[in-house]
Amino acid sequence: MRLQLSSPGNRKIQKSIAITGSKSETNRSLLLQALFPNISIENLSNSDDGEVMQKGLATSKGEVDVHHAGTAMRFLTGYFAAQEGKQVVLTGSQRMQERPIKVLVDALRSLGADIEYVKEEGYPPLKITGKKLEKSSVSLPANISSQYISSLLLVAPSLQNGIELELVGKVTSVPYIKMTLALLEQIGVQTYFEGSVIKVSPKQVVEDTTLVVESDWSSASYFYSIAAMCEVGTEIQLSSYKQNSLQGDSVLAEIYRDFGVETAFSNNTILLKKVADVESSHLEYDLSNAPDIAQTIAVTCSGLGIGCHLTGLHTLPIKETDRLAALRTELGKFGAKVDIDSESLTLKAQAQLHTDVAVDTYNDHRMAMAFGPLALKADFVVNDAEVVSKSYPDFWNDLKALGFHIGEL
Repeated sequence: MRLQLSSPGNRKIQKSIAITGSKSETNRSLLLQALFPNISIENLSNSDDGEVMQKGLATSKGEVDVHHAGTAMRFLTGYFAAQEGKQVVLTGSQRMQERPIKVLVDALRSLGADIEYVKEEGYPPLKITGKKLEKSSVSLPANISSQYISSLLLVAPSLQNGIELELVGKVTSVPYIKMTLALLEQIGVQTYFEGSVIKVSPKQVVEDTTLVVESDWSSASYFYSIAAMCEVGTEIQLSSYKQNSLQGDSVLAEIYRDFGVETAFSNNTILLKKVADVESSHLEYDLSNAPDIAQTIAVTCSGLGIGCHLTGLHTLPIKETDRLAALRTELGKFGAKVDIDSESLTLKAQAQLHTDVAVDTYNDHRMAMAFGPLALKADFVVNDAEVVSKSYPDFWNDLKALGFHIGEL
């Protein structure tokens, strides 16, 4: 699906949008529910990733195809490894088979897991024969994707002796680790996280519990970007959000103050208010704890004609696509000068954007959605726009509700 995007006639937007539950919280909650069926869940994500996770958890043998869902691949690897009697081949798209998983497999094997590589060493597909994992001590590099760490922590309560996990090196993505631990604590599991050591106690029985999934802050980022590029006086209300969020991307509320966007919390909603134009010509952020918003920030800066230097992005090259390389290519189509290395991106300020270009999305939902708000500044086409269904199926309809002109080509 190719979409033509152009700006709303009115750039002082005042609208309300309801956003689906967080994909990150949904997949964590679904795995816990599979381990402890008396858990109920409200406000589940309606994303492709959430559906893939549910289908995978309902499978006992045969092939489980997660397509592009990296979170499901990591979480289901830990889940099936610890499920005695289940035997599956866990696979995914061609890109998924290029995304490394050796660190997690090695950690699970050290606990006693039976996992074999079907094709290339270190990469999916995986043949997993579930076993009772009796060992409890394991170590992981601290600077890897938090999904590897959370995969181990989520299954820990079901293990005979729980888990004691040592993180080696500088710990990154701490908010996502804390999100996992907070969900475990909500169902009555004892946890400990101090320095580089995480402990999760075993839990045989969980009382009846309802987990309410907060809406996705990553999805909210695109509306922060829209507010930043709109006129002063713009107000966009989003639901449902918590002021004390577990999600790392909630740092948006702080970061976008630099773009003149204030956030007001009230009754599980947030109100984004454009109160001033951006003053700085160059912004710098360490996004080690929230790398998924790097694309949004880079595109926002490009639209506003300001530069930025973003660091802490070492996990982006192994996402749905190499997001750093993709950003350099796609922003370059608008005339932007972008320099990247293995963990950072530098965007130079530009006075004017090129128009009538076509943005490629690389099977990456965040590439499509991060560029959407840029229609406020330039008309362009989005190729393979349907990729948004991975995390936010209603995205294009919600942009239409804000007045964006979107037509299928």
